[in-house]
Amino acid sequence: MSNKSSVGVSRRKFLVGAGTTGAVALAGCTKNPAAGGSQDGGGLSGSISISGSSTVFPLAQAIQQRFNKKYPDVGIDIKSTGTGGGFANQFCPGQTEFNNASRPIKPQERSACKKNGIEPVELKVATDALTVIVNPKADWVDCMTVDELKKIWQGGNNKVQKWSDVNPDWPDKKIQLYGPTDASGTFDYFHEAIVGEDNEHRMDHQASEQDRTIIQGVSKDKYALGYLGFAYYSEYKEQVKALGIDNGNGCVKPSLETAKSGKYKPLSRPLFTYAKRSALKEDHTAKFAKFWVEHSTSKQIVAKSVGYVPLSNDEQKNQMQTLEKAIKKANGN
Repeated sequence: MSNKSSVGVSRRKFLVGAGTTGAVALAGCTKNPAAGGSQDGGGLSGSISISGSSTVFPLAQAIQQRFNKKYPDVGIDIKSTGTGGGFANQFCPGQTEFNNASRPIKPQERSACKKNGIEPVELKVATDALTVIVNPKADWVDCMTVDELKKIWQGGNNKVQKWSDVNPDWPDKKIQLYGPTDASGTFDYFHEAIVGEDNEHRMDHQASEQDRTIIQGVSKDKYALGYLGFAYYSEYKEQVKALGIDNGNGCVKPSLETAKSGKYKPLSRPLFTYAKRSALKEDHTAKFAKFWVEHSTSKQIVAKSVGYVPLSNDEQKNQMQTLEKAIKKANGN
């Protein structure tokens, strides 16, 4: 396997290194990791392939590292392909056991999986605060209304070109836009929550599946604006500025607290991983899925290490019940 990641590496160093790897990449592949793990792995071995969301990727990698400390003989390969790209090209064709997603699976994706005999098992693993960012030198704006964001990102023949097209008090300068590709669940969620399902999301922005590329673009251009998951923003707070969002009840900044409370509307969102039900009959795959759900309430892993809101105890209980039911079905029970 290529693009190996070490268990002891910090997430910041990992993301910086991964940012140089290439298109599909941002891949982590771990087996027999650094010292500190179980030596016999409890007799557990095998391989697991994971595709999907770049937003969920750092959380999956954090879980992978901790799982491999306990079970070092399970090889886990994680690729950041975008939610839709993962479903279409890896998970539904049967090439991966899990697909991470920053929005729920679409009916047409579920149908594509069904045609190949694959039943996705939805597991919520965290909550995100999708974050709109600008350059720190953009001193004319600290907050935007949902209508202003919609105006900027809506497609059609009369697309906004300059900041002053949105607000006459803002600079008469072209807005340089950065964001995910249309294979991304982040793109889909933003499209629905801000632009609206019945409206076109403009496609003339600098699009990338690598969130660090979005950070870099906005950090280098005073007149740039972009959006991405909160975890990536939280790693680069000194390079970009997060905007507050006014959904009609005043400006609310993105944070773990406002996402958890529900005040950060409409950009707080659930994050998922989807397991292939038939793969859960394999002990190492079922144990990995259980391990992830068990640790989904961990403030240390989910909040401090990655930057998302952990599940509540009740949410975790519900997800575990869903998973255990799927494992029983996979084993013919």
